[in-house]
Amino acid sequence: MFAAAAGLVLAACGALAGGIGLAALAGAVAVGALAASSVHVVMEWEKAVVMRLGRFNRVAGPGLVFTWPVIEFYTVRIDQRVAATYFGAEETLTADLVPVNVDAVVFWMVFSAKKAACEVEDYASAVSWMAQATLRKAIGRASLAEVACRRDQLDAELKDELEAKLDGWGIEVIDVEVRDIVVPRELQASMAAGAIAARERDARMTLAEAEADISAMLRDASATLEGDPDALRLRTMHLAYESVKQSGGTLVIPSAFSEGFVPEAGKKAGKTL
Repeated sequence: MFAAAAGLVLAACGALAGGIGLAALAGAVAVGALAASSVHVVMEWEKAVVMRLGRFNRVAGPGLVFTWPVIEFYTVRIDQRVAATYFGAEETLTADLVPVNVDAVVFWMVFSAKKAACEVEDYASAVSWMAQATLRKAIGRASLAEVACRRDQLDAELKDELEAKLDGWGIEVIDVEVRDIVVPRELQASMAAGAIAARERDARMTLAEAEADISAMLRDASATLEGDPDALRLRTMHLAYESVKQSGGTLVIPSAFSEGFVPEAGKKAGKTL
Protein backbone atom coordinates (compact mmCIF):
# COMPACT_ATOMS: atom_id res chain seq x y z
CA MET A 1 0.00 0.00 0.00
CA PHE A 2 2.85 2.36 0.79
CA ALA A 3 4.53 1.77 -2.59
CA ALA A 4 1.28 1.99 -4.54
CA ALA A 5 0.17 5.23 -2.89
CA ALA A 6 3.61 6.83 -3.16
CA GLY A 7 3.89 5.78 -6.83
CA LEU A 8 0.53 7.30 -7.67
CA VAL A 9 1.50 10.61 -6.05
CA LEU A 10 4.84 10.73 -7.87
CA ALA A 11 3.17 9.88 -11.17
CA ALA A 12 0.59 12.62 -10.69
CA CYS A 13 3.24 15.18 -9.77
CA GLY A 14 5.34 14.22 -12.79
CA ALA A 15 2.39 14.52 -15.14
CA LEU A 16 1.21 17.84 -13.79
CA ALA A 17 4.51 19.58 -12.99
CA GLY A 18 6.65 17.95 -15.63
CA GLY A 19 9.12 16.66 -13.03
CA ILE A 20 9.58 15.27 -9.53
CA GLY A 21 10.99 17.58 -6.91
CA LEU A 22 11.70 17.39 -3.19
CA ALA A 23 8.18 18.47 -2.31
CA ALA A 24 6.74 15.73 -4.50
CA LEU A 25 8.91 13.13 -2.76
CA ALA A 26 7.85 14.35 0.69
CA GLY A 27 4.22 14.30 -0.30
CA ALA A 28 4.53 10.80 -1.73
CA VAL A 29 6.11 9.51 1.47
CA ALA A 30 3.38 11.10 3.61
CA VAL A 31 0.57 9.74 1.43
CA GLY A 32 2.17 6.29 1.37
CA ALA A 33 2.48 6.22 5.15
CA LEU A 34 -1.16 7.20 5.60
CA ALA A 35 -2.29 4.58 3.13
CA ALA A 36 -0.23 1.89 4.83
CA SER A 37 -1.65 2.81 8.26
CA SER A 38 -5.20 2.38 6.99
CA VAL A 39 -4.82 -1.35 6.25
CA HIS A 40 -4.89 -3.89 9.09
CA VAL A 41 -4.87 -7.67 9.28
CA VAL A 42 -7.06 -9.18 11.99
CA MET A 43 -6.61 -12.85 12.91
CA GLU A 44 -9.41 -15.41 12.68
CA TRP A 45 -10.03 -15.46 16.46
CA GLU A 46 -9.87 -11.68 16.90
CA LYS A 47 -12.15 -8.69 16.58
CA ALA A 48 -10.96 -5.11 16.02
CA VAL A 49 -12.83 -2.29 17.73
CA VAL A 50 -12.71 0.71 15.36
CA MET A 51 -13.10 4.21 16.78
CA ARG A 52 -13.90 7.28 14.69
CA LEU A 53 -12.92 10.64 16.14
CA GLY A 54 -12.84 9.09 19.62
CA ARG A 55 -16.25 7.44 19.44
CA PHE A 56 -17.13 3.80 18.87
CA ASN A 57 -17.86 3.15 15.21
CA ARG A 58 -17.86 -0.58 14.51
CA VAL A 59 -16.40 -4.01 15.24
CA ALA A 60 -14.41 -5.32 12.29
CA GLY A 61 -12.62 -8.52 11.35
CA PRO A 62 -11.35 -11.08 10.94
CA GLY A 63 -9.30 -10.61 7.75
CA LEU A 64 -8.37 -7.30 6.12
CA VAL A 65 -9.74 -4.22 7.87
CA PHE A 66 -9.58 -0.77 6.27
CA THR A 67 -9.83 2.47 8.25
CA TRP A 68 -9.82 6.08 7.16
CA PRO A 69 -6.47 7.71 7.86
CA VAL A 70 -6.30 10.21 10.73
CA ILE A 71 -10.01 10.08 11.64
CA GLU A 72 -10.28 6.34 12.34
CA PHE A 73 -8.19 3.88 14.33
CA TYR A 74 -8.74 0.66 16.22
CA THR A 75 -7.96 0.71 19.91
CA VAL A 76 -7.64 -2.97 20.75
CA ARG A 77 -7.91 -6.42 19.28
CA ILE A 78 -10.24 -8.60 21.30
CA ASP A 79 -9.28 -12.27 21.53
CA GLN A 80 -12.51 -14.29 21.41
CA ARG A 81 -11.02 -17.68 22.18
CA VAL A 82 -11.76 -19.47 25.46
CA ALA A 83 -9.35 -18.27 28.15
CA ALA A 84 -8.45 -19.93 31.46
CA THR A 85 -7.68 -17.72 34.45
CA TYR A 86 -6.23 -19.16 37.63
CA PHE A 87 -7.22 -17.50 40.90
CA GLY A 88 -7.10 -18.31 44.59
CA ALA A 89 -8.16 -17.24 48.05
CA GLU A 90 -5.42 -17.46 50.69
CA GLU A 91 -6.13 -17.57 54.43
CA THR A 92 -9.85 -17.05 53.89
CA LEU A 93 -12.07 -17.64 56.92
CA THR A 94 -15.03 -19.98 56.55
CA ALA A 95 -18.32 -19.48 58.40
CA ASP A 96 -16.94 -21.53 61.33
CA LEU A 97 -13.77 -19.37 61.43
CA VAL A 98 -11.36 -21.90 59.91
CA PRO A 99 -8.68 -20.39 57.61
CA VAL A 100 -8.35 -22.25 54.30
CA ASN A 101 -6.49 -21.79 51.03
CA VAL A 102 -8.59 -22.46 47.95
CA ASP A 103 -7.33 -22.60 44.36
CA ALA A 104 -9.70 -22.46 41.39
CA VAL A 105 -9.78 -21.76 37.66
CA VAL A 106 -12.41 -19.99 35.57
CA PHE A 107 -12.96 -20.57 31.84
CA TRP A 108 -14.38 -17.57 30.01
CA MET A 109 -14.62 -15.86 26.63
CA VAL A 110 -15.57 -12.44 25.24
CA PHE A 111 -18.90 -12.46 23.41
CA SER A 112 -19.17 -8.67 22.92
CA ALA A 113 -16.01 -6.95 21.74
CA LYS A 114 -17.66 -3.55 22.08
CA LYS A 115 -18.46 -3.98 25.78
CA ALA A 116 -15.07 -5.49 26.57
CA ALA A 117 -13.32 -2.49 24.99
CA CYS A 118 -15.61 0.31 26.18
CA GLU A 119 -16.92 -0.83 29.56
CA VAL A 120 -13.74 -2.01 31.31
CA GLU A 121 -10.11 -0.95 31.06
CA ASP A 122 -8.39 -4.37 31.29
CA TYR A 123 -10.98 -7.09 31.01
CA ALA A 124 -8.54 -9.98 31.62
CA SER A 125 -7.35 -8.55 34.94
CA ALA A 126 -10.91 -7.63 35.87
CA VAL A 127 -11.99 -11.26 35.44
CA SER A 128 -9.19 -12.45 37.74
CA TRP A 129 -9.89 -9.94 40.51
CA MET A 130 -13.65 -10.39 40.32
CA ALA A 131 -13.32 -14.19 40.51
CA GLN A 132 -11.07 -13.93 43.56
CA ALA A 133 -13.44 -11.59 45.39
CA THR A 134 -16.43 -13.80 44.58
CA LEU A 135 -14.60 -16.90 45.83
CA ARG A 136 -13.77 -15.23 49.15
CA LYS A 137 -17.40 -14.25 49.69
CA ALA A 138 -18.64 -17.76 48.86
CA ILE A 139 -16.18 -19.37 51.30
CA GLY A 140 -17.17 -16.92 54.05
CA ARG A 141 -20.81 -18.03 53.76
CA ALA A 142 -20.10 -21.77 54.18
CA SER A 143 -18.56 -23.95 56.86
CA LEU A 144 -15.39 -25.96 56.29
CA ALA A 145 -17.38 -29.19 55.88
CA GLU A 146 -19.61 -27.58 53.23
CA VAL A 147 -16.62 -26.16 51.35
CA ALA A 148 -14.83 -29.52 51.36
CA CYS A 149 -17.79 -31.81 50.66
CA ARG A 150 -19.93 -29.68 48.34
CA ARG A 151 -17.50 -28.63 45.64
CA ASP A 152 -20.04 -29.00 42.88
CA GLN A 153 -22.42 -26.59 44.57
CA LEU A 154 -19.55 -24.16 45.21
CA ASP A 155 -18.58 -24.32 41.52
CA ALA A 156 -22.17 -23.65 40.44
CA GLU A 157 -22.53 -20.77 42.91
CA LEU A 158 -19.32 -19.12 41.69
CA LYS A 159 -20.35 -19.56 38.06
CA ASP A 160 -23.77 -17.96 38.59
CA GLU A 161 -22.37 -14.98 40.49
CA LEU A 162 -19.57 -14.36 37.97
CA GLU A 163 -21.99 -14.58 35.04
CA ALA A 164 -24.21 -11.94 36.61
CA LYS A 165 -21.29 -9.57 37.24
CA LEU A 166 -19.30 -10.09 34.01
CA ASP A 167 -22.22 -10.04 31.60
CA GLY A 168 -22.18 -6.24 31.54
CA TRP A 169 -18.56 -6.35 30.36
CA GLY A 170 -19.38 -8.63 27.43
CA ILE A 171 -17.77 -11.68 29.04
CA GLU A 172 -19.34 -15.14 29.22
CA VAL A 173 -18.35 -17.53 32.02
CA ILE A 174 -18.16 -21.07 30.66
CA ASP A 175 -17.15 -22.98 33.77
CA VAL A 176 -15.58 -22.60 37.21
CA GLU A 177 -13.62 -25.44 38.82
CA VAL A 178 -12.26 -25.53 42.37
CA ARG A 179 -8.88 -27.28 42.11
CA ASP A 180 -7.65 -27.62 45.69
CA ILE A 181 -8.67 -26.87 49.26
CA VAL A 182 -5.81 -26.72 51.78
CA VAL A 183 -6.38 -26.70 55.54
CA PRO A 184 -3.53 -25.47 57.82
CA ARG A 185 -1.31 -28.26 59.17
CA GLU A 186 -2.02 -27.45 62.80
CA LEU A 187 -5.73 -28.14 62.20
CA GLN A 188 -5.37 -31.32 60.17
CA ALA A 189 -4.56 -33.56 63.18
CA SER A 190 -7.53 -32.34 65.23
CA MET A 191 -9.87 -32.65 62.23
CA ALA A 192 -8.65 -36.21 61.58
CA ALA A 193 -9.21 -37.14 65.24
CA GLY A 194 -12.71 -35.68 65.11
CA ALA A 195 -13.49 -37.63 61.95
CA ILE A 196 -12.24 -40.89 63.53
CA ALA A 197 -14.33 -40.28 66.67
CA ALA A 198 -17.41 -39.61 64.55
CA ARG A 199 -16.89 -42.83 62.59
CA GLU A 200 -16.45 -44.86 65.80
CA ARG A 201 -19.63 -43.32 67.23
CA ASP A 202 -21.56 -44.23 64.08
CA ALA A 203 -20.19 -47.78 64.17
CA ARG A 204 -21.19 -48.24 67.81
CA MET A 205 -24.65 -46.84 67.18
CA THR A 206 -25.09 -49.21 64.24
CA LEU A 207 -23.97 -52.16 66.37
CA ALA A 208 -26.31 -51.18 69.20
CA GLU A 209 -29.23 -50.90 66.79
CA ALA A 210 -28.42 -54.33 65.35
CA GLU A 211 -28.24 -55.88 68.84
CA ALA A 212 -31.57 -54.29 69.75
CA ASP A 213 -33.18 -55.71 66.61
CA ILE A 214 -31.70 -59.17 67.28
CA SER A 215 -32.92 -59.07 70.91
CA ALA A 216 -36.41 -58.17 69.78
CA MET A 217 -36.45 -60.98 67.24
CA LEU A 218 -35.14 -63.53 69.80
CA ARG A 219 -37.79 -62.40 72.29
CA ASP A 220 -40.50 -62.87 69.67
CA ALA A 221 -39.08 -66.27 68.71
CA SER A 222 -38.93 -67.34 72.37
CA ALA A 223 -42.54 -66.34 72.90
CA THR A 224 -43.59 -68.28 69.81
CA LEU A 225 -41.63 -71.47 70.67
CA GLU A 226 -42.71 -71.48 74.30
CA GLY A 227 -46.32 -72.14 73.44
CA ASP A 228 -45.67 -74.57 70.56
CA PRO A 229 -43.75 -77.83 71.44
CA ASP A 230 -43.76 -78.98 67.82
CA ALA A 231 -42.07 -75.78 66.69
CA LEU A 232 -39.48 -76.22 69.44
CA ARG A 233 -38.68 -79.74 68.22
CA LEU A 234 -38.35 -78.47 64.64
CA ARG A 235 -35.95 -75.81 65.87
CA THR A 236 -33.91 -78.49 67.64
CA MET A 237 -33.73 -80.54 64.46
CA HIS A 238 -32.66 -77.47 62.50
CA LEU A 239 -29.80 -76.81 64.94
CA ALA A 240 -28.65 -80.40 64.59
CA TYR A 241 -28.75 -80.14 60.80
CA GLU A 242 -26.68 -76.96 60.83
CA SER A 243 -24.08 -78.60 63.08
CA VAL A 244 -23.72 -81.57 60.70
CA LYS A 245 -23.62 -79.29 57.67
CA GLN A 246 -20.83 -77.12 59.08
CA SER A 247 -18.71 -79.99 60.42
CA GLY A 248 -19.18 -82.17 57.35
CA GLY A 249 -19.08 -85.31 59.50
CA THR A 250 -21.24 -87.44 61.76
CA LEU A 251 -23.10 -85.89 64.64
CA VAL A 252 -23.24 -87.82 67.92
CA ILE A 253 -26.45 -86.85 69.69
CA PRO A 254 -26.56 -87.33 73.49
CA SER A 255 -29.56 -89.09 74.91
CA ALA A 256 -30.80 -85.95 76.58
CA PHE A 257 -30.55 -84.07 73.29
CA SER A 258 -32.46 -86.82 71.43
CA GLU A 259 -35.44 -86.34 73.64
CA GLY A 260 -36.16 -83.16 71.74
CA PHE A 261 -36.87 -85.23 68.63
CA VAL A 262 -38.98 -88.06 70.09
CA PRO A 263 -40.68 -87.29 73.40
CA GLU A 264 -41.85 -90.92 73.75
CA ALA A 265 -38.23 -92.12 73.85
CA GLY A 266 -37.56 -90.00 76.85
CA LYS A 267 -40.65 -91.31 78.63
CA LYS A 268 -39.65 -94.96 77.98
CA ALA A 269 -36.11 -94.32 79.19
CA GLY A 270 -37.54 -92.82 82.38
CA LYS A 271 -39.78 -95.82 83.06
CA THR A 272 -36.86 -98.21 82.46
CA LEU A 273 -34.72 -96.38 84.97
